[in-house]
Amino acid sequence: MAHAHSTYGDFEDLRQQAVTLRREGLSRRQIRDRLHVHNNDILNRLLEGEPAPEWTKRPNAKDDLRAQARELRLQGWTYDRIQVEPGCSKSSISLWVRDLPKPERKRTPEEASAIAKRGWKATLRRREEERQQTKSASAQEIGTLTDRELFLTGVALYWAEGAKDKAYSSQRRERLEFINSDPNVISLYLRRLESLGVERERMRFRVSIHESTDTANAEAFWAEPVGVEVSTFQRTTIKKHNPRTNRKNTAEAYRGCLVVYVTRSAELYRRMEGAWYGIVLGADSTT
Repeated sequence: MAHAHSTYGDFEDLRQQAVTLRREGLSRRQIRDRLHVHNNDILNRLLEGEPAPEWTKRPNAKDDLRAQARELRLQGWTYDRIQVEPGCSKSSISLWVRDLPKPERKRTPEEASAIAKRGWKATLRRREEERQQTKSASAQEIGTLTDRELFLTGVALYWAEGAKDKAYSSQRRERLEFINSDPNVISLYLRRLESLGVERERMRFRVSIHESTDTANAEAFWAEPVGVEVSTFQRTTIKKHNPRTNRKNTAEAYRGCLVVYVTRSAELYRRMEGAWYGIVLGADSTT
């Protein structure tokens, strides 16, 4: 059998051997090792025109889209039009059909622009579907939280969004006071408090919101997720607007933040702080 270090004088004989092995279903690596041809350029020449066996091709979820895009391109379709039909990106289409002849353009700039817009909308729609699928799959992976998982989640949540005692302050601030603008976060925090045995009678609620907003509407909004009457809310904190800042939270959906305060909570705060540092030490010990 010919060897790669020979003069390759009988190149055609070596090519015939390579083609025969290829048609028998051998991969490039197997042919290379069988014929001792370790020069990629020479191996490419030996196998020129010979397709790879099916078993060596990696499965690709976009194979059907690729085949459809190539068929449409052969029919004379442009990138913009192909993008609308199968719903794939222009960058992918470009890779899939770049070896095919370019069709002759037969539309006005306005028509081309309209097709491009439809293609972009289709791309955005596909991307949004992918986002939602990813979020849904991740949500399903969580399942029901154990008591310990709820405990750790609550501690981390409080340390991110709750009030803390300041070492530099002459007055202790050991109390549970939590603020957030997300009703889901508030609900999770309340669930955490309930797991600690904190009765609703010890919880105080207050809305904190910028001026020039509907305070009554905000209080009614927050009363529902916490399950209390608006009349039980403490006086709303109104934040003055600074004209030098460019506030984004001015839409109708803006409801400010809800402050949750727990009375007689110094001991609970100390436990919360201690648990947080326990999480930090536990994370450090895993490295």
